[in-house]
Amino acid sequence: MTDTQFSRRAFGGSVLALAAITASRAGAAELDPTPFQTIGPFYPVQRLAEEDADLTWIKGHKKRAEGHVIQVTGRVLDRFGHPVSGARLEIWQCNSLGRYAHPNDSAANPLDPDFQGFASIRTGARGEWRITTIKPAAYDSPIGRRTPHIHFDVRGRHQRLITQMYFSDDDASNSKDALYRDLGGSAERAVAGLGAPGHYGWDIVLMDAGR
Repeated sequence: MTDTQFSRRAFGGSVLALAAITASRAGAAELDPTPFQTIGPFYPVQRLAEEDADLTWIKGHKKRAEGHVIQVTGRVLDRFGHPVSGARLEIWQCNSLGRYAHPNDSAANPLDPDFQGFASIRTGARGEWRITTIKPAAYDSPIGRRTPHIHFDVRGRHQRLITQMYFSDDDASNSKDALYRDLGGSAERAVAGLGAPGHYGWDIVLMDAGR
């Protein structure tokens, strides 16, 4: 076989392989992305020293945070359904009485000194993540009553997504929340499903372009 013949065959094989990959991608059903939402006024610029995945216990404290303890688990995926390993998630929320540990939150409800309120974690090899926290309360705001929700700032390989997660068992209050209603047809992609009691599941889909 001459060098010219080899080069032509190699080129032809490369073109066929590329065509197969393109056809495969074109035929694959892409996942709908998790919708973007506002970061809100209470992103915790000043944080506690502790940022682990259990928001209900602070090292050295004798009490657990007040409220209903829940587990939230999920995955971070790209639009083709591949796991995004090593993605960074920053997570923050109000306490069980609807108060954020933020100086700009003027709510009359008290702070909970035993509630961490913020976590910074990374996804595992299969894109998985998990937090232990308390179910946040609804609260009044300048734009109306906010339904229970948790804020997420997710950074994958090629995209940063700021969003909010809602709860499937709060459908009645979700439907009255202005920011939830603004999501329109994509609202269901921002809702965590309730499995076993106190256990919610929610996958986050980024527009990251594969592995």
